[in-house]
Amino acid sequence: MTTTSVTIEELRALIAGVLETEPEEVTDDAHFVHELDIDSLLMLEVSTRVETAYGVPENAVAASGATTLTELHAFLASKLTRETSPSPLIRPRPLSEPAARLFLLHHAGGSHLLYRGWTEHFPEDWELCLLEAPGRGNLQALPLIDDCDRLVDYFHTAIAPLLDRPFGFFGHSMGALIAYQLTRRLLRQGEPLPTWLGVSAYGAPQGEADAASSPHLMADDELRTWLRSGGGSPPQLLDNDDVWRKFAPMFRSDFKLVDTWTPPRSPEPLPVPLSVFAGVHDKLIGEDRLLAWQALTTNFRGLERYEGDHFYLMNHQQPLAAAITAAMRSAAP
Repeated sequence: MTTTSVTIEELRALIAGVLETEPEEVTDDAHFVHELDIDSLLMLEVSTRVETAYGVPENAVAASGATTLTELHAFLASKLTRETSPSPLIRPRPLSEPAARLFLLHHAGGSHLLYRGWTEHFPEDWELCLLEAPGRGNLQALPLIDDCDRLVDYFHTAIAPLLDRPFGFFGHSMGALIAYQLTRRLLRQGEPLPTWLGVSAYGAPQGEADAASSPHLMADDELRTWLRSGGGSPPQLLDNDDVWRKFAPMFRSDFKLVDTWTPPRSPEPLPVPLSVFAGVHDKLIGEDRLLAWQALTTNFRGLERYEGDHFYLMNHQQPLAAAITAAMRSAAP
């Protein structure tokens, strides 16, 4: 990776150039959207210029979630000084001796940013480990993975050294599938199992793949309409052709992973306590499929539903964290 340095004044001048304003107008903590009035097209231009100027991967700036000059500078400084290979593990509050670890897995088309701010809602002696699939965030330079088994392999390698104390998995949508398959991998290989498994907004695997819905094969307009119906995807992504073109390959790759995964036939129930979570108004998955998880565990902890759609969890961080904490503690031996 490049070790080019970056100064905040250089970034200030770059952004001011895009906005055709004076550098002093771009203050360190001014919010890009609300105070500098940077819309999606301008943000795309800022991102492109920054990525070109500093040699960082395409889409890295957008995926970073930076909303101020200070945040953008900190992100670039960390990217440009990192000498080791990027890791799929993000640990917002690293602990040397955590009482427990909770691994969080994101949805299709998403990133670890789904779980931004979650750490503050969990016990201080717990370590949250956010798993990020390649092709986004700090892993922009890596190719996308569109096969479930290969992504499970990739994550398994990353988490193996961290299974030395009680741990749990929580996955949302595609992340629920990966969490389930990771647990099956650990069981098959005789490795430590999670204390608890939480699956969110994802139906229990059926005996055969559901051919009725294959988002990765949809035409662009159809796919964007389908994503709108599920909620969670910002309008500036779905309504702006330039932004959509940058992120569409990631969506299609992730949906291909889900659509082409072959469910196991008559799988052995997991000897792991399992809880299911969902939004009351989720149009993408029915209650029968959610309750079908009961057959895939020896210890079904029930279904909890929250007000909202497929991305209900974005508005229920605190109560959901409390439910997860209680579930993991009650499941501990």
